Amino acid sequence: TKHQKIGNLKKEKHQVAIIQWVSEEDELDDLYYYNIRLGIETRAHELDYEMLRYFNDIPFSLAEEVIGILCIGKFSREQITELESLGKSLVFVDRETLRRGHPCVITDFENAVQTALSYLTEQGCKSIGLLTGQEKTTDATEIISDPRLRSYRNYCMEKGIYDPLFILTGDFTVQSGYELLASKIKSGATLPDAYFAASDSLAIGALRALQENGIKVPDDIQIISFNDTTLAKQVYPPLSSVTVYTEEMGRTAMDILNKQFLAPRKIPTLTKLGTKLTLRNSTK
Repeated sequence: TKHQKIGNLKKEKHQVAIIQWVSEEDELDDLYYYNIRLGIETRAHELDYEMLRYFNDIPFSLAEEVIGILCIGKFSREQITELESLGKSLVFVDRETLRRGHPCVITDFENAVQTALSYLTEQGCKSIGLLTGQEKTTDATEIISDPRLRSYRNYCMEKGIYDPLFILTGDFTVQSGYELLASKIKSGATLPDAYFAASDSLAIGALRALQENGIKVPDDIQIISFNDTTLAKQVYPPLSSVTVYTEEMGRTAMDILNKQFLAPRKIPTLTKLGTKLTLRNSTK
């Protein structure tokens, strides 16, 4: 019968495309995005999807089997328009895209920063510095402001301890963290009681600069980093860090795309994942 014939055909597997805003090389430098992708791939595998991976490039077209695209990172308005022209469902991870009409998964930066800074204040820190990075979208058309900077500023102003001289901005690398702090120490400027670093890499660089100059962590200055990748535990002293559930962000995004495929919804959603402050030896 007709029915049996159809039944014998191999079912085409549905595919999901991942577009990673960083290059494959940069992804290994910053495990943050790598872990998000890992979470997506694990969940996609469980849901029986095949994966297509793109790094730092947007494909011209995607086959019929592709049910949607998971976009990881900071895409510019132009890039989002380009992604929309592919005509597939889009879910963004680590970029707030509600106003563009697309569902997204982000980290709760606000509470994460507040928790870290409150902890330092409770430890008796009267002044807290910030190490942060300036990011651009991959096509370099837009500068992305770090939401952690906004939360830091709000907190310090509320507590009456805000001092713009305590903010050091570079990029999210170990080298940058090292250079920022080394030149601060060299200038002879007073250092704050603690630094909150917007990534583990920045904190690790800063740690090295402090150690080279005989400044003890946590006795002379305390440090809390952000992301809590495996690197945070491997340095000495091990870093207190805000744990971000990156793999879970990826899994959540994949679930949203899967639901979108099975039962499309017109209203975009924003999913915010909580964080946890993990204390180690870089704080008292």
